[in-house]
Amino acid sequence: MDGRGRHVRFGIQIVPEDRWRTAREKWRRAEQMGFDHAWTYDHLNWRSFRAKDWFTFVPTLTAAAVETERIGLGVLVASPNLRHPVYLAKEVAALDDISGGRLILGLGAGAGGFDATMTRRTVWSRRERTERFIEYVRLTDLLLRQPVTTFDGRYYVASEVHSYPPCQQQPRVPFAIAAAGTRGMRLAADHGSYWVTTGVPNSLDSAPYEQALPVVRQQVEALEKACVEVGRDPATVARLLVCGPSVGGVLASSAAFFDAAGRFAEAGITDFVVHWPRPSEPYLGKVDILEKVAEDLDRHRNQ
Repeated sequence: MDGRGRHVRFGIQIVPEDRWRTAREKWRRAEQMGFDHAWTYDHLNWRSFRAKDWFTFVPTLTAAAVETERIGLGVLVASPNLRHPVYLAKEVAALDDISGGRLILGLGAGAGGFDATMTRRTVWSRRERTERFIEYVRLTDLLLRQPVTTFDGRYYVASEVHSYPPCQQQPRVPFAIAAAGTRGMRLAADHGSYWVTTGVPNSLDSAPYEQALPVVRQQVEALEKACVEVGRDPATVARLLVCGPSVGGVLASSAAFFDAAGRFAEAGITDFVVHWPRPSEPYLGKVDILEKVAEDLDRHRNQ
């Protein structure tokens, strides 16, 4: 349980690098292991994978939905870098139908890098990226909630977009909003079923998980403050931590996993996500440790 008496949910993030004959076994195994949700990325190219195999989230989650029955399925995160809200909303509604109402839509502002430069001449400033993201979330929310949407924003336009069929989950699929700044936290408070953090903002330097605890505590406090400001009960927003980018050492052993999960639960985290171990960095690790974690999941859930 977390520090407020709620049961912690456990998730797995699967890098979309494998041909499906290999990847399908990971998604199947994630469900068999007892994880509550499984996630993948949404990029065109990413870091050291630029010249390697890399698959996008829509076909990946479509296939995963067919291969599984229970586990929640999500993307961490879709961003303005790649998809117009109208196209994203149509794909999301289809995925929610195929999965039988198991989809979670992770949304983030995105960052610089290959995705941000391959298809545009001008790099967005940090301020523009934030403003785009706010508009992006609001329009996506409208598209998934109502049958017909017309929207005339600064960055996005939608003209009499008919959204049929609606999401299987009502009033729409849950949003998991990644945010670290004040405006992002308020957006999560307004629209999110989940708030998402990777620990230290914009860091890809993995450090011992103990070092991230003060940062995460401060972020949870900021989220709760934002909820109060918009008139929402903070307890109604789940808090999801993705380990790996800056929070390291979590899969050093099963004991480390549950120690870290317990410490972050005390800090207010409700959903604890680790990466499927890879044979090299990033996310170097051993699958047999993940298997040991899976063996111990039920025991720790019942404590």
